[in-house]
Amino acid sequence: MHEIGSLRFHPRCYYRPDDHSPTEIWPAMIATVTDLSGDPTGAHRTWLDPDGFSETTLGKARIDTPKRAMGDLLGHAVRFGVAGEVMAAGEGIETMLSLRSVLPTMPMVAALSAAHLSAILLPDTLRRLYIVRDDDPAGDGAMATLIDRAQEAGIEAIVISPQLGDFNEDLRLLGSDALRAASRVQIAARDVARFMELAA
Repeated sequence: MHEIGSLRFHPRCYYRPDDHSPTEIWPAMIATVTDLSGDPTGAHRTWLDPDGFSETTLGKARIDTPKRAMGDLLGHAVRFGVAGEVMAAGEGIETMLSLRSVLPTMPMVAALSAAHLSAILLPDTLRRLYIVRDDDPAGDGAMATLIDRAQEAGIEAIVISPQLGDFNEDLRLLGSDALRAASRVQIAARDVARFMELAA
């Protein structure tokens, strides 16, 4: 996978359930949130299950809030690659990394929530935006808002929809071949050759 420098692993990341509880220590994936210039504006932490991945935990720690973000998030995102004329934008890190596994060179951003996705700042260079939809009401609302914002800016907006709840579910439950096939028919033909590794 290319250009995932915004992600780091920390074996002993602090977690505090609330103001009145003692601090706990868990392994975590830490993602840098950046602005359009690549300057850090915040961080997102996903605490991980020290026993590894299972379908029960999906690899996340068994705590009340295994995901938390901090900093200046509105309009900004966790970025994978540098956007030029084409970019894909969606909510979650896992969702975007799943899609990136079959479109490994397409620049992508994870806005971290539906509300933040609808408010994401769009690069001046952008001409085509793939909106990576989560199949839920919040995802539909973010998609509609982002379509309107892209069109107002003269950017072509194309929605990519998962077969299940999101693209991470598609990858885990249907497999990479099914994800590749479903993605291939949803992106512009010129972007298939540009961003998709067909020999995989």
